[in-house]
Amino acid sequence: MLARTADNLYWLARYVERAEFTARIIDITSRLAALPKAYGGASGAEWESALVALGAHERFRKTNEVADESAVLRFLVFDADNPSSIRYCMDRARANARAVRTALTAEMWQGVNSAWIEMLNIERAVAPFERMTRDRIDPALDAAKGMSRDFDGLAYRNMLRNDAYWFSRVGLYTERADNTARLLDVKYHVLLPETETVGGSLDYFQWTAILRAVSALTAYHWVYRESIKPWLIADLLIRKKEMPRSLVSCYDNLAGFVDAIGRAYGQQGPAQRHARAVLLRLENTSLDDVFKTGVHEFLSEFIEDNNKLGALLAEQYLLN
Repeated sequence: MLARTADNLYWLARYVERAEFTARIIDITSRLAALPKAYGGASGAEWESALVALGAHERFRKTNEVADESAVLRFLVFDADNPSSIRYCMDRARANARAVRTALTAEMWQGVNSAWIEMLNIERAVAPFERMTRDRIDPALDAAKGMSRDFDGLAYRNMLRNDAYWFSRVGLYTERADNTARLLDVKYHVLLPETETVGGSLDYFQWTAILRAVSALTAYHWVYRESIKPWLIADLLIRKKEMPRSLVSCYDNLAGFVDAIGRAYGQQGPAQRHARAVLLRLENTSLDDVFKTGVHEFLSEFIEDNNKLGALLAEQYLLN
């Protein structure tokens, strides 16, 4: 496979996953912002935390706008220059899919292209409005989630298990691991105000929103059969392979797909060794180890390792 084709497939999957994650972050932020003040809601910090979770805080600050609901929604949904915006991600996903149409099934290309066209129509419909509100951007969130579900499901059901499939899966799980780590890190390090208490009403609603963001609220209760506890959420989203968005589950898949690429090309390299090393570390890390290191420090190190895997993949297989 050409390096350019592998690169397109890798980034196609990453942008599809990122668009959905941005939509999920907007969902949970809206929930938190709508909480009554008696529960600690409507503090104004919720939309700031959404920007931090998406790694878009510094870029937003350059716009010189106040981080209120309208400004952040416009930035995260329609800003064509923001790499975390739904509009940007869908545009880049479509461009990458168009470049490798012959490596995708017809249904996969049609799904990405149709979602992109829908997004353009939504953007034109809301353009006359000065202020963005949740009801105006809901169709864009649905388009991003629908594109991700269709792309993921069709890839799993229809794609030939060859290097095209493996590179797209590596992109998806690399992005998903980054998203889960950033979401957990924001909650542990940023989200709860200093005036609020751990275990208080706001803390409870924030953790519930985090679980909803990764479709894990029901799974949490199935696994632990307890009320919401921060350390058990960390256990679920870091160490449980049964949870599809957990860090260890992402790296279990990543190590397998990167190894499959290595076997297909007859050579194992730094990317394979690094993926297996990260997986081994996650498998052998206890919850006590995580909290002894510090959750923020542990997650920051993981994000660096995940970025390193992307760099190693680029060096071995993709366009530099």
